[in-house]
Amino acid sequence: MNVEQIYTNCLAHGAYYLESNGEAAVIDPLREVQPYIDLAAKRNAKIKYIFETHFHADFVSGHQDLAKKTGATIVYGPTKMKTGFQAMIAEDGTVFPLGHAKIKLIHTPGHTLESSCFLLIDEKGKETALFTGDTLFIGDVGRPDLAQHVIADLTEEKLAAHLYDSLRNKILPLSDDLIVYPAHGAGSACGKNLSKETSDTLGNQKKTNYALREGLSKEDFIKELLTGLTPPPGYFPKNVLMNINGYDSIDTVMERGVKGLSVKEFETLTHNNDILVLDTRRALDFARGFIPGSINIGLVGNFAVWCGTLIPDIKQKIILITDPGKESEVVSRLARVGYDYAIGYLEGGIDSWKNAGLSIDTLPTISVEQFAEEIKKHPERPILDVRKKSEYDAEHIANAINAPLDYINKSMELIDKNKTYYVHCGGGYRSMVFNSILKTKGYHNLIDVQGGFGAIKKSEKFNVTEYVCPSTML
Repeated sequence: MNVEQIYTNCLAHGAYYLESNGEAAVIDPLREVQPYIDLAAKRNAKIKYIFETHFHADFVSGHQDLAKKTGATIVYGPTKMKTGFQAMIAEDGTVFPLGHAKIKLIHTPGHTLESSCFLLIDEKGKETALFTGDTLFIGDVGRPDLAQHVIADLTEEKLAAHLYDSLRNKILPLSDDLIVYPAHGAGSACGKNLSKETSDTLGNQKKTNYALREGLSKEDFIKELLTGLTPPPGYFPKNVLMNINGYDSIDTVMERGVKGLSVKEFETLTHNNDILVLDTRRALDFARGFIPGSINIGLVGNFAVWCGTLIPDIKQKIILITDPGKESEVVSRLARVGYDYAIGYLEGGIDSWKNAGLSIDTLPTISVEQFAEEIKKHPERPILDVRKKSEYDAEHIANAINAPLDYINKSMELIDKNKTYYVHCGGGYRSMVFNSILKTKGYHNLIDVQGGFGAIKKSEKFNVTEYVCPSTML
């Protein structure tokens, strides 16, 4: 029996390839499916099933394309939802033969109503692994508030109660030596406090995962699970609908997006108010020179998640500035979260724009050492900390204003266009995203602090004792 976890860090997502005696299954595939097809071909196996643990919210699954290209059967757990493509809606307890092994569907509603886990029974008849989707993570469980954004009468309390029952009645009775393989790890917005580990034994999770705590009542479970939940990114319900209804082939999306545009063609498109100019270079490269009106969301970072959080319209037409050779990666990573309407990239990158003599804009940046001197000279200037509220609450510069990037529209309300602000995040990525977006909205007095809070704490010139305020001092 062969089990391979195929982990994608930028989405904190785990897909799985299972194979026995020439038959294979893929669990929760990503949008670009060729790697699964290539893996099966390399091993002389045929992909027989595509098991979906639920209708995913945080990415667009590759189930539809993979089924078309391989003839595999798409399988979901019990659901009343009608899919826009052929799929098998299986019952709780259904067993699927895979070579000499078996896969058993265990319906575990709670994260969503159709959420299911898949139990691997090896060639010897031993239960060896449990693929839990978003039902059970390492150190956490799936948040129960996502489905209500698609089905209005599904409250988070109702789903949390379902999840409690699923964990108690379906998961806890299973063997301690099972390996738990979840769909996500740390960094995913599908849970509150996921571990960096991407697998564990069920026995260890029974000991360490708060949601599996012995003696935990349903009422306490619901309270604990719902405390501290923040609103999910706006693209989540849109991804759910794409996963239910279907979508354009990834081949079509790539052909449309990976299209070179001349400087003249690109410049013409920048005047179209319906088109977003997205620059995916590193923050400092962007700051030194960019096309006026463009925004920066760097490819080196949680690119897809931030695009989904900050670009409101999933059907937004997008033209791209990338580092040379990164065009295909950018388009595919946009497609992973449903942004299928990239319509081309600037041939030759930013250098071709500069060489054509067209105007370039810049954003002011300063080093942490310069920042230390600046705040002594200008103590009246406010500091914006664009990290998440939880990061800010843990530790921040005294008197800094928390203006989280993930709630940028509310954060803008805190800013006076006539004042100068210093802006920092954790490492310099998010602050440049923040500043670039506000620049397009007429905020021209924002100074980016390179390296962010991490660099501030490490700097010998920055008086951490004087300026940094830990949570115990709040």
